[in-house]
Amino acid sequence: MERGLLWLPLLALFIGLAWAGWNEYQKVEAYKTWAAQFERAKYDIYAVLGQQGDRITWGLPSRQGPVKLESVVRSQVETLTLVVNGQPVDPSQDSAPAKGKVALRLALKPGENSAARTADIPFTEFALAQRWYEFLSNQWLVAPVNG
Repeated sequence: MERGLLWLPLLALFIGLAWAGWNEYQKVEAYKTWAAQFERAKYDIYAVLGQQGDRITWGLPSRQGPVKLESVVRSQVETLTLVVNGQPVDPSQDSAPAKGKVALRLALKPGENSAARTADIPFTEFALAQRWYEFLSNQWLVAPVNG
């Protein structure tokens, strides 16, 4: 009986890990359906991102599909910056910063009914953020901001 009680926490851990894996699998499957409409797309635990022509759309992954979606078109973007912990970094550097939250920062032009604002698109990997930065700055010819 004592041995059975010792294995109970391990069983609970296994069930928790199985649920977490199933949950992430459901998010990835919902992302695949959503991403089919884009020329280029990315998924990670922080955000989903898709590019179609001169429009990019991003949001949070969920089992039902991406939520809190935002979109911008090329004409709305004033500058593009690669940031780590909110500080601009040089996108051409070879090595990733040791630690920090990586994001692609879009400085948006003021609209008719809105003031200028920034939008951060989070990434889990610095290298992936670099590739998106290079792609968008080359394709869109956005004024880059180097750190």
